[in-house]
Amino acid sequence: MTDKPAADPGSLDPEPSVDRTTVIGKVVTILRAFTVDDNELTLAELVRRTGMHKATVHRLAGELVDVRLLDRTDGGYRLSGGLFELGMLASVERSLLEIAMPFLQDLYARTRETVHLGVLDGQEVVYVAKIGGHRQATAPSRTGGRMPLHCTGIGKALLAHTDPDRQRAVLSGPLPRRTPRTIVAPGILARQLDTIRESGVAFEYEESAVGIGCVAAPILEVGTNSVIAAISITGPLSRYRPEAHVDAVRAAATGIASTLDRRRALR
Repeated sequence: MTDKPAADPGSLDPEPSVDRTTVIGKVVTILRAFTVDDNELTLAELVRRTGMHKATVHRLAGELVDVRLLDRTDGGYRLSGGLFELGMLASVERSLLEIAMPFLQDLYARTRETVHLGVLDGQEVVYVAKIGGHRQATAPSRTGGRMPLHCTGIGKALLAHTDPDRQRAVLSGPLPRRTPRTIVAPGILARQLDTIRESGVAFEYEESAVGIGCVAAPILEVGTNSVIAAISITGPLSRYRPEAHVDAVRAAATGIASTLDRRRALR
């Protein structure tokens, strides 16, 4: 059996490719074999998902256990708390999250709807935080997960304020349809981005998931207007009207940006 591209485990979050001829590439492939729905994976399932030799997977999984990136269980392996600890050391996201969290909590307290904080990564939004109560919307987002920029309110808020090269790359590439209302025409999306830059907010109406609406605002660096992140409020359209929360989400984004600027000035 030769090492080959990993079988798709069914994740909604596509990952950048890795060079699987290197040890690091093989390690990353093993870690990425786990999805959000997996509590643990057997050795056989890890071999199936990675497409690597059983002996290679067994050896590397054992070494990952030794350094606390995997835990060994009765049934196989699971991701370890050591990965969480490393993730929390990511300085940009950690600093952003510390400053943004009080504003996100205020938004949730005012709306009782799902609140997101997301950052750009390539042509996707990565969700840094998600706050929702007992009646939160059944949205496809999750903390640490990814979604395409073109079909989410938070993604469009980021895309509208990113560099022209990235905008052209998104508009010239395929725009996958996730629902009947997903915008897949580049011209329509480009006009929406113009409107978002003028108004300071982005909307989504059932573009990433049926029944879901969203209003989002970018967090822009004071002085340069470079996009840092974006926040959004999401809810089921059966009861939620995104346009009613424009002022709240825009004010929260401005508050986060101002607080980040003051924090930098004190360094």
